[in-house]
Amino acid sequence: MRRRAGAGRDERGSGPISTWIGFVVFLGMLLFTVQALLNLYATSVLTSVAYDAARQVAGSDGGTRAQANAEARARQLLGRFGDDVRFDWSASSDEDVVLRVRGDVPHVVMAAFGGALPFGSIDRTVRLRVERFRA
Repeated sequence: MRRRAGAGRDERGSGPISTWIGFVVFLGMLLFTVQALLNLYATSVLTSVAYDAARQVAGSDGGTRAQANAEARARQLLGRFGDDVRFDWSASSDEDVVLRVRGDVPHVVMAAFGGALPFGSIDRTVRLRVERFRA
């Protein structure tokens, strides 16, 4: 087959290369989006469970036994994610129940590829007043 005089360089094989580059970029954006959604979901669930645990302690007039029961229930609701969550009740007083929860968001991307991801941890503090009957 003869080349025409005005024809440019041979472009055979350039389609698959650009397709693979586009696919890798798309896959990277998809994984980033999935990680962002997983972070939003984990943050919402952890905040909700922390509020419920603090409300449970505030409704039972506080105390370490109520805190232990609320924490056990919260860990049960969180499932495997609850095994790595840290509960801190140390700022609580007789008047207020303060619960600080901290946990790491599960990663979609392996740490070798992602390194330190932008939304890797959750830190929430819930503060409620202890409910007491006033006559």
